[in-house]
Amino acid sequence: MRPANSSTASWFAAAALAAVMAVGGGLVAAQSAPDSENGRYSMTPIPEGVLRLDTRTGTVSTCSRNGTGWACYAVPDERTALDAEIGRLQAEVEKLKGQLAAGPTVSGKIDDALPKSDPLKKAEPQAREPKVAEGDRKLEIPLPSDQDMDRVMSFLEKAWRRLIDMANRVQKDVSGKI
Repeated sequence: MRPANSSTASWFAAAALAAVMAVGGGLVAAQSAPDSENGRYSMTPIPEGVLRLDTRTGTVSTCSRNGTGWACYAVPDERTALDAEIGRLQAEVEKLKGQLAAGPTVSGKIDDALPKSDPLKKAEPQAREPKVAEGDRKLEIPLPSDQDMDRVMSFLEKAWRRLIDMANRVQKDVSGKI
């Protein structure tokens, strides 16, 4: 065997020292971690205190210092609310599917036959509605009858007379007050 030179020996010594410090430092860090249960909680500093994540359950809490010490409060989890709403909707869908599968429920008297026509329905007016010619498929619009035109003219005459009478009354009232 040949004797080890000083550079090789010092290299081995430095490597051994680094290994001892790494293992010893890890043990010291593991012993000084407060109640972390082998890394169960992950802490992140925030302006109000510390944000704590439970790595097993996924629960997030904010921890802050108060007069008596530190207090942690769970952050409201939107995912939990969403999961609850999804579960409720799924249960409702299943209930409705069951009701649909059971068939429609009809209430009331259904023994009598329904009438084929409505006895209270008025007779259709003569030639008042647009009709579609069968062969041409054109829209036919019926013209008003002479009787309809007379009724419209009578209404317009009465309305015009009332408007003129009202204008005359207003003119007399204004001229009488001046």
